Amino acid sequence: MEHIVLSLTLLMIGMYGLITKRDLLKTLISIELIAAAASMNFVMFSSIVGDQLGQAFFILMLSVDTSMTAIVIALVLVSYRELKVSDAMELHKFKRDRDEK
Repeated sequence: MEHIVLSLTLLMIGMYGLITKRDLLKTLISIELIAAAASMNFVMFSSIVGDQLGQAFFILMLSVDTSMTAIVIALVLVSYRELKVSDAMELHKFKRDRDEK
């Protein structure tokens, strides 16, 4: 039962951060919290049922999530180095200005 509460807490913290924060790295951390909650649910419910498929999905999710995180961190670093922007809304303004030209 406490694992369900922990998973829901991680999910709610991630959703709150995703809704309220505009900084790219804080948004990434929020997405990682949501992914951790989903992974925890896979492992927890597969252990309740007695099936090993949830643990296999966890390994797959972990590898995909790690590669996605590396790509997003690289994109955030490039956007900060080139444009000096770490805010998602300001980055969207740069895209809109580029499209108007």
